[in-house]
Amino acid sequence: MTDRVRCGWATSAPEYVAYHDDEWGRPLHGVDALYERLSLEGFQSGLSWLVILRKRESFRAAFAGFDPATVAGFGDADVERLMGDAGIVRNRRKIEATIANARAVLDLDVGLDELLWSFAPDRSTHRRPASLAEVPATSAESTAMAKELRRRGFRFVGPTTCYALMQAVGLVDDHVATCWRAGPA
Repeated sequence: MTDRVRCGWATSAPEYVAYHDDEWGRPLHGVDALYERLSLEGFQSGLSWLVILRKRESFRAAFAGFDPATVAGFGDADVERLMGDAGIVRNRRKIEATIANARAVLDLDVGLDELLWSFAPDRSTHRRPASLAEVPATSAESTAMAKELRRRGFRFVGPTTCYALMQAVGLVDDHVATCWRAGPA
């Protein structure tokens, strides 16, 4: 709907509107879905999220639907195949990190779902941002998440990437107060 008030970042392209309205900030669970979002947030680092959204289906095809067991088996030939795939972001470090992260998912002693959601902040202390200027880039929880993920062998998971992941999968709700998607503060 075009008459709805949205977070300011979500209004410049149809892909942003759909992502904002249908996905961003909604609680997400499941290994494949969370691994996909973690991977896409890593690929987004230094780029516009719109680039990632527009390439999302190509990413899914290139990375076997973000099935960690399949991606963990990728080798050097797969890295070269992915480096030649114009449908995705062709950054060797990010591609190699995505493969390493699949292996790290498989090595976890707890589920990825349980691990990531253990960093969800206490909702009773949440304050609804009045504007985008009040939305942080990191938090104590995203910093702790990044540290723990790196300890467990994950790559491309700094505090800012982890905070973006937390926003994307609903661990935090940063819809601004005037947004139609904003829940109770």
